[in-house]
Amino acid sequence: MTWFLIVFAVALAASACGFKKYVWFISIGYGAAVAAIGVALLLGFGAQAPLAARLQAALLVAYGVRLAGYLAYREVRSRTYNRKMQGEIKTNDGVGMAARVGIWLSAALLYACETSPVLFRMSSGAPTDVLLVLGLAVSAFGLAFESVADIQKSAAKRANPRRFVDSGLYRIVRCPNYLGELLVWTGVFVSGLGVYAGAAQWAAALAGYLGIVYVMFGGARRLEMRQNRSYGKDPAYQAYVRSTPILIPFVPLYSVEKYTWLVA
Repeated sequence: MTWFLIVFAVALAASACGFKKYVWFISIGYGAAVAAIGVALLLGFGAQAPLAARLQAALLVAYGVRLAGYLAYREVRSRTYNRKMQGEIKTNDGVGMAARVGIWLSAALLYACETSPVLFRMSSGAPTDVLLVLGLAVSAFGLAFESVADIQKSAAKRANPRRFVDSGLYRIVRCPNYLGELLVWTGVFVSGLGVYAGAAQWAAALAGYLGIVYVMFGGARRLEMRQNRSYGKDPAYQAYVRSTPILIPFVPLYSVEKYTWLVA
């Protein structure tokens, strides 16, 4: 429990940038929090943890640095993105201090729960097993997958800013970056399956995993709604939507817009 509270405190400190701009709690602050948690775990348990567990913590650092850096760069340099998002994301003027504190606390708790399988694995002193190796492999693949998806989207938008992206990994699903995100956290959750001790650890790990799954499907819904407004009258886009799953490969789920319980 002590180390979970430490991880929660680290997430709070790293995501506090959201007080400057509301959305940063769940964007730049998210990446910063995950990276900071990974560093804290390596400092706290690195000497006694097996190599695969240390690699899983290091992957958290790589994941968080990549995400925070990518989002910060997009925030600063991409005028097109900022112009497109005007009116879709609330500014600090529309969110009171009490609401911001609530978002900060709940987001940091989610980040602590998401990363808790790595904490539980490292603090348990358990040796490397198949689940740890499998989880590490899935997480590493997910990180590479979403990184490639972001690179491909940026390149496609530079080539044709007014067209939707349907090349590269976007031929597999319409939100491959979100799919990569799901793979990262699926691997993290799996890596801890052999060491969860008691209801509290299971609850934290499940809350973190199911929470990020919900967030990713909500993000897919928000993206779908935005793309429908931008490209909905394009016959090529309509054909793309009808033939390409939105998030999970080979699962014929082509739209989530109607699921209003997925907060957009």
